[in-house]
Amino acid sequence: MASKGENVVVSNMKLEKLLSMKGGNGEGSYANNSQAQALHARSMLHLLEEALDSVHLNSPEVPFVVVDLGCSCGNNTIYIIDVIVKHMIKRYESSGYEPPEFSAFFSDLPSNDFNTLFQLLPPLANNGVSSMEECLSSNGHRSYFAAGVPGSFYRRLFPARSIDVFHSAFSLHWLSQMPETVLDRRSMAYNKGRVFIHGANESTGNAYKKQFQTDLARFLSARSIEMKRGGSMFLVCLGRTSVDPSDQGGAGLLFGTHFQDAWNDLVQEGLISSEKRDNFNIPVYAPSLQDFKEVVEADGSFTINKLEVFKGGSPLVVTRPDDAKEVGRALANSCRSVSGVLVDAHIGDKLSEELFLRVEHRATSHAKELLEQLQFFHIVASLSLA
Repeated sequence: MASKGENVVVSNMKLEKLLSMKGGNGEGSYANNSQAQALHARSMLHLLEEALDSVHLNSPEVPFVVVDLGCSCGNNTIYIIDVIVKHMIKRYESSGYEPPEFSAFFSDLPSNDFNTLFQLLPPLANNGVSSMEECLSSNGHRSYFAAGVPGSFYRRLFPARSIDVFHSAFSLHWLSQMPETVLDRRSMAYNKGRVFIHGANESTGNAYKKQFQTDLARFLSARSIEMKRGGSMFLVCLGRTSVDPSDQGGAGLLFGTHFQDAWNDLVQEGLISSEKRDNFNIPVYAPSLQDFKEVVEADGSFTINKLEVFKGGSPLVVTRPDDAKEVGRALANSCRSVSGVLVDAHIGDKLSEELFLRVEHRATSHAKELLEQLQFFHIVASLSLA
């Protein structure tokens, strides 16, 4: 009998139902391996607050609605929502208005571990029965009503003109599907021998780019209907500085080196076939500034208030940089926290364990190089309705 996952190919039809960061609280979970994202988000808070300063202040009688798209299942989304709410409270108060009630929607694909997320959510101050002013003064409690919204952000998720602030960080680089030509052996874009775009041929790179731009256009179209006039949208995703789509920068080092080599190890050891490897591709694309700008301008619904490449730093957070084993483990856990669910579905839990052990061993042997070279760049965009 085939082992679990052996005959599973992560098809485009299944990707939306399957894709998620690694849930729970285990060593390889996203909740325990998203410290780098937290550090990078904090380094960009001044840019987020600039975007929030442009939001129109509506009547305090109307609830202020905030959405985090691609929220995942760790503390980072809760922290960001808290930052947004507190900043808007200060703006209302400094303008002489009583703050309104706040509502926050945490949105991600249905496969997201919402259970873990909501277990981390602080309780609503005074169980929501007191005035918002009393709620806002309660430490260790949240000052907003919360709800989860499962669904793809590449489609409509909310009623028209209902959202004041959209936030999305470290999510838009995930494609809605793998380009069909990348998995078609008859195509020039067939990504033979690779599990990621990094280092692929021009046809493969262009196929990924086209899919990203198609997805981003759908994302903007949906948000242009849902966002209120006077609202703001703050977006952060992996980016690159190279004009070549197949040079994915930090994402390329994460998925295109030791992770790639670990797949090749499994093939060479006879644990999987080369076809099995070739049928797996990481559905991630780090766009250039121009890739992103072209879509926003072609859509025409939004004004670009800010669009820049921001150096985010390393995705590896280690307490002992001199400890090669810790560095290797950190890289393997980083890969696993974001791609483990897809890998498990493709080759099964047992072989997935073997794969990430090989990632760890290879990364341990190149620890110094990884700490010096593995740097992420991000596209940061602040948009408002045109």
